[in-house]
Amino acid sequence: AAKSVQVQAPVLQSIVSAQPSSLREEKRVPMSRLRARVAERLVKSQSDAAILTTFNEVNLGPVMALRAKYKESFEKKYGIKLGFMSFFVKAAVYALQQYPIINASVEGSDIIYHNYIDIGVAVGSPRGLVVPVLRDADQLSFAQIERQIADFAKCAASGKLELSELTGGTFTISNGGVFGSLFSTPIINPPQSAILGIHATKQRPVVENGEIVIRPMNYFALSYDHRIIDGREAVLALVAMKDALEDPARLLLDI
Repeated sequence: AAKSVQVQAPVLQSIVSAQPSSLREEKRVPMSRLRARVAERLVKSQSDAAILTTFNEVNLGPVMALRAKYKESFEKKYGIKLGFMSFFVKAAVYALQQYPIINASVEGSDIIYHNYIDIGVAVGSPRGLVVPVLRDADQLSFAQIERQIADFAKCAASGKLELSELTGGTFTISNGGVFGSLFSTPIINPPQSAILGIHATKQRPVVENGEIVIRPMNYFALSYDHRIIDGREAVLALVAMKDALEDPARLLLDI
């Protein structure tokens, strides 16, 4: 016969006393208008577009070396620091000019090709993620790009970005690497058809000419709308960005 098990009163008392004494509270806060709008657009993006992501790794050693060599003279001449984002924007422009479909958008059953390149740059702010737009990015110099991005960051921090600065755009760059992200699949910002995700640069072993060497590597992710962009164009566009950053002379000589 099975034996009955009795629990002593002191044991029961210890179980009761182990329960947390404080109340478990919840707080309901309505979304801000900005957060609600961002949520609406992102859900629409995933429901309306056929989103696919292609990846590649980029050796940022050449860009880092170029930046280290000229950052002091650059800041002295232009009054602004030479960051990495201007290189990323230039590399994106380099690729979009070769593959205009990446810069296009869908409207109904039509493909809209834009003969201008307006690049949105995702910026974190106290109110949430905002994406101010660099208009005619293909016509901007490195200094102009860095200055505009610095202005965007300052205005985002103080909540002073104008609506006109946040609308439009034909392509977006999101740099989660500044927060430590190693790998991600960015969501397209509609009505755009592609977005570039940049991540943290890490020293990693890679093989060059049959030998293992250490290089500052970064995983790049290009999410694209497969309704109008085929894998070939997406992959080649990302490779073009990789080539431009691994040989920055291409950006200066436009080759």
